[in-house]
Amino acid sequence: MTSVEPEEHPRTEEHRRLADSPHEGDVWRAWGPYVSGRQWGTVREDYSADGDAWSFFPFDHAHARAYRWGEDGIAGLCDRYGFLNLAIALWNGQDDRLKERCFGLTNGEGNHGEDVKEYWWHLDATPTHSWAQHLYRYPHRAFPYAVLREENAARGHDVPEFQLADTGIFDEDRFFDVVTTHAKGAPGDVCVTFEATNHGPDAAPLDLVPQLWFRNTWAWGRDDRRPAIEVVADPPEGTVLLRATHAHIGVVELSAEGAPDVLVCDNETNVPEVFGEGESLSAHPKNAVDRAIVHDDPSLLATDGRGTKVALRYHFGSVGPGETVRVRLRLHDDAWAGNATDRSPAGDAFGQGFDAVLTARRAEADDFFDAVIPEHIGDAERLVARRAFAGLNWCKQLYRYDVREWLEGDPAGPPPPAARRAPEPAGRNTSWTNVALADVISMPDEWEYPWFAAWDLAFHTVAIAHMDPQLAKNQLLLMCREWSQHPDGQLPAYEWQFSDVNPPVHAWAAWHVYVLDGATDHGFLIRVFTKLMFNFTWWLNRKDSDGSNLFEGGFLGMDNISVFDRSREVPAGWRLEQSDATSWMAFTCLQMLRIALELSRVDRSWDGLATTFLEHFFSIAEAMETFGTEGVSLWDDTDEFFYDVLVDADGNGSPVRVRSLVGMLPLIAVANVPAWAFDELADFTSRLRWLQDRRPDLTDSLLHSQDGEVVHNSLTPVVRPRLEAILRRLLDEDEFLGPYGIRSLSASYRGGAAIEVGGTTVHIQYDPGESSTGMFGGNSNWRGPIWFPTNVLILDALLVIAEGADGDVQVEFPTGSGHRVPLEEAAIGIRSRLISLFLPGEHGRRPGTPREHPAGILWDAHPTFSEHFNGDTGVGLGASHQTGWTALVAHLICTTPDTLREEIDS
Repeated sequence: MTSVEPEEHPRTEEHRRLADSPHEGDVWRAWGPYVSGRQWGTVREDYSADGDAWSFFPFDHAHARAYRWGEDGIAGLCDRYGFLNLAIALWNGQDDRLKERCFGLTNGEGNHGEDVKEYWWHLDATPTHSWAQHLYRYPHRAFPYAVLREENAARGHDVPEFQLADTGIFDEDRFFDVVTTHAKGAPGDVCVTFEATNHGPDAAPLDLVPQLWFRNTWAWGRDDRRPAIEVVADPPEGTVLLRATHAHIGVVELSAEGAPDVLVCDNETNVPEVFGEGESLSAHPKNAVDRAIVHDDPSLLATDGRGTKVALRYHFGSVGPGETVRVRLRLHDDAWAGNATDRSPAGDAFGQGFDAVLTARRAEADDFFDAVIPEHIGDAERLVARRAFAGLNWCKQLYRYDVREWLEGDPAGPPPPAARRAPEPAGRNTSWTNVALADVISMPDEWEYPWFAAWDLAFHTVAIAHMDPQLAKNQLLLMCREWSQHPDGQLPAYEWQFSDVNPPVHAWAAWHVYVLDGATDHGFLIRVFTKLMFNFTWWLNRKDSDGSNLFEGGFLGMDNISVFDRSREVPAGWRLEQSDATSWMAFTCLQMLRIALELSRVDRSWDGLATTFLEHFFSIAEAMETFGTEGVSLWDDTDEFFYDVLVDADGNGSPVRVRSLVGMLPLIAVANVPAWAFDELADFTSRLRWLQDRRPDLTDSLLHSQDGEVVHNSLTPVVRPRLEAILRRLLDEDEFLGPYGIRSLSASYRGGAAIEVGGTTVHIQYDPGESSTGMFGGNSNWRGPIWFPTNVLILDALLVIAEGADGDVQVEFPTGSGHRVPLEEAAIGIRSRLISLFLPGEHGRRPGTPREHPAGILWDAHPTFSEHFNGDTGVGLGASHQTGWTALVAHLICTTPDTLREEIDS
């Protein structure tokens, strides 16, 4: 799909597999961890009139109601199309239901929005999923579903969330650690183990219940072909054998060691139980397994050994303290089995070859990550990077969503309510009928965000590119394909509202991925660049309403950073000209310019587009640097800061005087123009000279300096002394510089502040941790915490400034300390603070570990990857498995300051 050639001499066996399978449909990627962490409560499963997805398909329905668009499970494995799924279920003899999926609170139930109430860690995974391990922590006692709901419902925004560990259920280590391992003997030959260790002081019972099932594709009136799983009557001795037959993926067999109870049913809704009345399509609905194990009622099970869901119950009546029990399975897909020679002719799936596969794949995973993570990296940082990469690989999920079909409803279902088809914003995604996705996509978090978000995904790809550059490129291209990108050029934001506006970071990510991949794949650059030109045009046409080169964007991913929802709550009679929206566009111009210059080196016909983006940048920089609409300035000379500005119908401006990342983002609009461009690109150079002669007012954002024979040329709208003023605030520990990175809101608002906005007094407060406002559901906080994506962009910008025409910048680090250092040294200091979030402290505790994780070696051994971090203490907040953009820590670990500069200025 792109012009890159596979490595001629792959460095490791996993690199060879990646070279053999560059795309998601290729053999080594045919099976993977593509099962969602949560399918219930998603937009795809919501067919309501009011759009309340959490209520339409709640958690309490999930065990008995068939999903329409996907499946979910714990440590699940499935084929690339999501037809056949394999995952572990558990029962401790106490729970009121089989533990088939992770539990959490919906947006309305949690006092800080949706929140998973479980603990698990992605231990390891290679990109082809040739080797993978996952740890789930399962308590001995009954899971306290009701207590978690009731206690959080009684709490307000001013107190932390009530978490599972707060119930005392894990006291004295009374839990099982359940480790799932996948190891491929061949592309379609997967050795699977489930190992459960009792860490408590007493023996405890446990059922390990692997389940194999087909996604329900036959009940909706669009495809009546029905697959089947049958129990083979005469399996090899000492095993149970299941044979799954599907029209698309063919025949797949699952061998199970030992003699588990075999429980057969159908992946169909138990209609009377879920809805109170009606008749089920099958007499053996999907919760028949739960009924049989938990409620000792086998009456719903099929007795003919044939269905679409089969569970294998391994019952361990007493697992002693410190004891580990183990279950072994082997999935064999004849279409992709290849040269799986370790399966003997007699069909012995669990002979010596089984453990040999696990041993070999573990060793190859070590070799692979030793090649990916630089040799000089210490053990503590190496573990963090490897766990971040593991999370990225485990959080690749199959995402199916055909908006046209979803809006129409299914032939076998009731007609959808008219409200579903209403034009936006009354209806949801009604202008996005081009979206028809059935792709493996990197998700921000497998439970709290089991759907892609365009700007999240761009950051994911930069970390992914260190281990799997082809996947990184394919993910960026996917967002620009005709079945994703809107015909008008907008990129889809996220499934709750594709039309919301995410920051335009795609070009930045594409450049970094290109460089990390060796800076040779011009075909990829051409493909992504040409599609991003459509997106750039959309921004020009839709988000600069009066042609002032000052842009409006809405919330732009930073949720509650302002005093009102910038997408929907701009005061009546005003429009908002945004510092960050305008900065994002200046930033994007420079990223597009950099790509155009690179393409011009191999084909001079791109020269003219480099000139186009240069002129766009000059126009935006001029609007930011001087005055915008009707004399409205984003820069405030008194405060020496950039602000959003409200503009009324008469053109009068009223700044929104909130010192936040909104005013820091102009820093990221900076680039160094390579010296060769002035020698090699005639159109670019002649136009620039013309502008310098005739429009010096525009070109004063082009800076020059000379270091011996080296000439530096930099583009930035933030020139001295504004640069120095912004850096003083950025590096001030009483404002933006926290112990672990850059805060999203100035800490000077600690205790709250009153601000005049459009003639009205409003209040804002620095919240270093959980949000004290219900805006955006209360689960997202840009009023103090540290966020990795913006920190990495600022870090990049500081290094660019340090390398460019302003390279002699000296700063106090921190401000007020009297300690003056080159800007590059300050950037390296911020990088170290970010990485330190994940490293063990004096007592083994990592600063970024969430509050609710108990102390002790069984907990502190595992780094966590939170959505954001407390601006004062570094404690992790929000989604707890956000190896999406928080996996950028692996990018920082794997790139030294020298290589960062090379990547930025390549």
